[in-house]
Amino acid sequence: MPSIPDIVVGILQFLVIMALSPLMTGIMRKTKAKTQKRMGASVLQPYYDIVKLLRKDEIVSDQSSWIFRFTPWINFVAIATAAFFIPVFFAHSPFGLVGDLLLVIGLFALARFFTMLAGLDVSSMFGGLGSSREMMISALLEPAIFLAIFVIAITYGATNLSALVETASVSPLLSHPQLIFAAIAMFVIVLGETGRLPFGNHATHLELTMMHEAMVLEYSGKSLALIDWSQSIKQIILFALIANIFVPWGISSSLSPVALGVGFLLFVIKVSTFAVGIAFLEASIAKWRLFRLPDLISVAIASSMIGLVFYYL
Repeated sequence: MPSIPDIVVGILQFLVIMALSPLMTGIMRKTKAKTQKRMGASVLQPYYDIVKLLRKDEIVSDQSSWIFRFTPWINFVAIATAAFFIPVFFAHSPFGLVGDLLLVIGLFALARFFTMLAGLDVSSMFGGLGSSREMMISALLEPAIFLAIFVIAITYGATNLSALVETASVSPLLSHPQLIFAAIAMFVIVLGETGRLPFGNHATHLELTMMHEAMVLEYSGKSLALIDWSQSIKQIILFALIANIFVPWGISSSLSPVALGVGFLLFVIKVSTFAVGIAFLEASIAKWRLFRLPDLISVAIASSMIGLVFYYL
């Protein structure tokens, strides 16, 4: 049974993910602007956008059903629930007793499923285009995700996130060569799950490059705010998983305020570094053609398979 301090720290970790998620989006946008010789908006701009959208009225298509209206809430609740299970600056999450890494991936899939339905629900050409592309990519990403999880799980002997992070914090990455290949696979998976280049481009509304943006093009006001915030939360959750499973240095294993403070500071540095790295990558490559993306996903699957071979050698 979790103690009261454990529960308090678990809630704080959840609040950190919720609060920092728009900041990571702002850092990535600012980095891309700087690499393109532009001034760019403030790193706090995503916060301003969410507050502004929450104050605006919504315009809802008369062709839509309850699916379109409820999808932003389902999306937000599913991804926010996943945030409860993620160790951030403390290696143990008390809510991990009711959920593990497989449940987190399942909640992401639930949110994606309703988003695709909402894209089809409004009878929009763009929504259908985005949903069909998302269906194709998600069908290919699922095997890659589960193979990468399998490599991690057999290495550390669990799928529970607290157990994974606690074991990883005392077991160096270089002592498990298979995890290097799992990390490569996870990096490709993060790009695909968040719709980043070369998979998609969040900064455009061109029909040739839209994927996630096409599915949510009909949303406005509070619904759009929830969807944007949900996407930022999902993004920082994936960053946190990579940071705390593959580079868990500095994460606290005690409830000491100093250790928790150091763990929080190092977490912010790690996920910010990862966000800046992805932004630099996005600024240096173009979006791939849709039918070339399976080649990139194949790299993730092959990398996980090589990791499995290394584990059994």
